[in-house]
Amino acid sequence: MSIQPIGVMDSGIGGLTVWQELIKIMPNENYLYFGDSGFCPYGSKDSQEIITRVKTIIDFLIENECKIIVVACNAITASSIEYLRNNYAIPFVGMEPAIKPALMKTKTKAVGVLATEQTLKGRLFYNTKSKYAQGINIIEQVGNGLVERVEANDFDGESTMEILKKYLNPMLEKDIDVLVLGCTHYPFLQESIKKIVGDNVLIVNPAPAVARHTSNILEKMKLRSEFEEIQGISTFFTTGDTEKMKHILSMIKKTNYEVKSISI
Repeated sequence: MSIQPIGVMDSGIGGLTVWQELIKIMPNENYLYFGDSGFCPYGSKDSQEIITRVKTIIDFLIENECKIIVVACNAITASSIEYLRNNYAIPFVGMEPAIKPALMKTKTKAVGVLATEQTLKGRLFYNTKSKYAQGINIIEQVGNGLVERVEANDFDGESTMEILKKYLNPMLEKDIDVLVLGCTHYPFLQESIKKIVGDNVLIVNPAPAVARHTSNILEKMKLRSEFEEIQGISTFFTTGDTEKMKHILSMIKKTNYEVKSISI
């Protein structure tokens, strides 16, 4: 059981920001990553369309003996996590809206949330905001176009910067001092975002917390790899351009991975 891979799935390459945190704390685990770049973006699709697509990917990960699946996509989590947990026996870890830690950090009582449409209208986001955001001004912004810029490996080009300015400047005018990244693609834009918001705005990336939660679940279920001294192997499948995924991976991890094209 311990050598079975951890499955990680996303609408594209955004989930690599979560995988990056997973391998930091569990480098001896094997990973199987599925990036559905050929059908990206998911954030503007309706829930039923997403669930239909996700079922095919989950079946593939289970057929490849994954012991847990990290849904490293806010849009998929918002639309599908309840369905997945109710219909599959395997444990799932989703992306939690990082509003609670953001609210604990704000001094101006204004928090910006940059996310996809699917995430912002999801029950998880609504429930978290309703429970914890009393007295805090939550400025929500749908990040239309940003996932496509990341998928194109354009993190700081002119068009990317213009989109970011259009979304972030109105938030700054409302005095935000914390910005929540509500899509796993967005941490790839973090340096560009910093150039716009400056040092006085804290950027919250939920990926490290999700990685720690995954580790805790595996420990509790006694599913952690027993081979502590051996570096795990990561295999990546994409329905999109393998070269773009390889380019991203070359920035994160130099060795011990394989990228494969897949059509499902």
